[in-house]
Amino acid sequence: MRLTWQRRDDGLSIYLLLTICFILCGYLIDTSCGQEAQQPWYENLPAVAMDYKVHIDAGKEDCYHQYVQAGATFYVSFSVVRGGDGMAGFAVRNPAGEIVKPYQWQATADYTDQVSPGGYYSVCIDNQFSRFAGKLVNIYITVVKYDAWDKYAKEIEQLQLNMQNFTATIGTVERNINDMLGYQAHSRHREARDYALLLDNNSYIQTFSVSQIVVILITCSIQVFFVRKLFDVKSNSKSRI
Repeated sequence: MRLTWQRRDDGLSIYLLLTICFILCGYLIDTSCGQEAQQPWYENLPAVAMDYKVHIDAGKEDCYHQYVQAGATFYVSFSVVRGGDGMAGFAVRNPAGEIVKPYQWQATADYTDQVSPGGYYSVCIDNQFSRFAGKLVNIYITVVKYDAWDKYAKEIEQLQLNMQNFTATIGTVERNINDMLGYQAHSRHREARDYALLLDNNSYIQTFSVSQIVVILITCSIQVFFVRKLFDVKSNSKSRI
């Protein structure tokens, strides 16, 4: 009986130890996953480019936030595609909450921060001056880390390879690609505005033409009715003898 009791105690102790280990492992996994979930998925990428089309209701203001690593280059541009007078307010706040791009009522604008202090930038589109017309706005954002190429150069130097010229060329190509992407974004903005204007003009012409046809048909019908009324002779009239 004594030996059996000791074996049961040993099994219970092992069971408690395994349970505690599973609980600790689960807690560590949840903590690590929570920390990874807080980090943006694009944090380690050397360059990120995003293009959005958003609708701003009349009398409203919408703000969008973009995370930028310290030392990276932040660029944002906006353009009103359609709606109202074709203009809206545009402002940018840096991670410290300071307005680095003041509000201006205009059709298109952009902002560049060559060396970011790191954090979340706020891009706000204001349509409060337009009380009746909503706006369709195109927003283009890029975040580029040019120092990533220096990091690659240091790694290559550790392998005793002389790749400085190659790395400088790659950095220049990356800057040129970023500039071309900006120009392409401006071209897409203009194309979208022209296409929206073309659709509006087509709709206006069709509506005006149909309304003119309806007016002409109504006018012709009224004229025919009154002309026939003039030649209408009453048959029940009595003649005097």
